[in-house]
Amino acid sequence: MPSPALAYPELTGPISPGDTVLLNTTAVALGLGTGGFHMVVSVDGGSDTDFKGSGRVMKARYTPLQTAVVSVEEAHRDVLEASNGLGGTPVVSAPLHSMVAHIAAGAKVAGARKVAYVMTDGAALSGAFSKLVPQLREAELLDVFITTGQGFGGELEAVSLWSALLAAKEVCGADVIVVADGPGNLGTDTKWGSSALSGGHVLNAAEALKGRPVAALRVSFADPRERHRGVSHHSLTILKDVCTIEANVAVPTLEAPERHEVWSALRSAGLEKKHRLVEVLGWPAVHALEERGIAVTSMGRTLEDDPIFFLAAGGAGILAGRMAARSSKWMAGVPEL
Repeated sequence: MPSPALAYPELTGPISPGDTVLLNTTAVALGLGTGGFHMVVSVDGGSDTDFKGSGRVMKARYTPLQTAVVSVEEAHRDVLEASNGLGGTPVVSAPLHSMVAHIAAGAKVAGARKVAYVMTDGAALSGAFSKLVPQLREAELLDVFITTGQGFGGELEAVSLWSALLAAKEVCGADVIVVADGPGNLGTDTKWGSSALSGGHVLNAAEALKGRPVAALRVSFADPRERHRGVSHHSLTILKDVCTIEANVAVPTLEAPERHEVWSALRSAGLEKKHRLVEVLGWPAVHALEERGIAVTSMGRTLEDDPIFFLAAGGAGILAGRMAARSSKWMAGVPEL
């Protein structure tokens, strides 16, 4: 029976209709929703994939498909070494790849000139796996795409998160930086077993590099899983237990009773005392994507299915964009319930 399969020619070599290929069928065998298709490992009788570039940094290291890239640490060493840090550049940490679109759109609407997306290696390693990034680049909502860690395939490659953040500012001139996993991040129905928790390290790194950390909340009232209803337990763990610095937390502007439930969860976790909680209206980001014909889904849910999820992402982008534009409006204060 025919089945869909995904190939990365830069790893497998050229591939054409009728070729016999070696497949990794694990995801299909497990019935996975994200990544539930075969992966092409190699082409039978295909050509070698000799690297002809000048880079010496290996990604997907010590796997059969490891690939060499030219990293920013090699190509822009002097610029990065001379950097004094991010100089107050807002860095938005997002727990899901599907939030990147609304964050980027919100930042642009609020006055950001250049928005960079740094993809970590907590999910898909290949940047080409994202269908969202090309749409955002074409719509000029994203200005540069950087892959870091074991992730590869961005317009720029970085060895570490810190170098990626510095490259976004120093090499690309970004005034807002969005950091998230690629598509298909991993959760295990446990407190600590989620790739999303690295978002806390992103906030810490932004502070260490003299940027302004902004946390995008994962909020949903459509997710059937209790642990992700209201404010996701991952967002609470990130902000309470992983992030060690004071972050700017974008809280979506909502109507009752959802507004009360969100603020109660944040306050019950003690986050009002640890972070700056800022209420932000996310609809301008939603409208910006609609105007460009970009429809985003998350866990199969659309804007109509789960509007609050996307409003939370849009609000984080608007907050970062206001901060980048040096607007006095960004610190609107914490509301009384």
